[in-house]
Amino acid sequence: MVMTTDCRGIKVGELARASGLSIRTVRYYDKIGLLSPSRRTEGGHRVYDDDDVRRLYRICLLRQAGLPLADIARALDEPGWDLYRAMLHHRAMLHHRDLLDHQIGVNSQLRRRLSQMLTAIAVDQPLSTAGLLQTLADMAVPDDPVQRRISILVYDDIAAIHDYLVRVFGLGAGRLDRDGSGDCVHGEVQAGDGTIWLHRISPQLGLASPRTLGGTTGTTAVLVADVDAHHQHAAAEGAEILYPPADMPYGYREYGARHCEGGLWSFMKPLE
Repeated sequence: MVMTTDCRGIKVGELARASGLSIRTVRYYDKIGLLSPSRRTEGGHRVYDDDDVRRLYRICLLRQAGLPLADIARALDEPGWDLYRAMLHHRAMLHHRDLLDHQIGVNSQLRRRLSQMLTAIAVDQPLSTAGLLQTLADMAVPDDPVQRRISILVYDDIAAIHDYLVRVFGLGAGRLDRDGSGDCVHGEVQAGDGTIWLHRISPQLGLASPRTLGGTTGTTAVLVADVDAHHQHAAAEGAEILYPPADMPYGYREYGARHCEGGLWSFMKPLE
């Protein structure tokens, strides 16, 4: 989409469509002072000019680089702020860089081995078993030694909480395993790209449920496509809503709820 400004400026809807952001996000940027419109109409509508568009372009670039909104605001508004130093201290970016470096090294080594094999084949030289095994080993090297994460939550009644999480919070139904007496001893639910295991209480391991503790020592956060729609569904199904959907200062729209055993869950979506 080609967007140009004139004396009338650009309204928030047009700016949102052109940038790929939601109108809610553009308004949130105004709320936190990250991107305020140069002027407003008599009716209070936001109007953005060329300088505002250039600032939004820089915001989006820095956001894609992995910087949080607070650092982006400092980068744009504080002349003495050091972008390079901030990026070096951004742990997620460092981890991403290290993974890329590792992958590049593995791919380069694998390319050399494949080139040697092609050269040998071209002159009718036999391929050594050791060389083939080493090539297979290089191909099997994982990009990250951590392959998968599974969250484990402890509950008194696994079957009941499984039904609740699926029916009220909209999680995907997973397996339920029972022992010889028919008691449910293990359950699983799907939350987007992750699996959550439902574990029974275990005094031997010091595992207690929120219900038996009378409180909770942590919370589970789930990213959803539409926070407000998810909130409406959970409330209609009887969830105890702790706070309604709200735009948080850390860049997420979020609401919180407790389930039938007292555990605290939050459902959110990034504003940017």
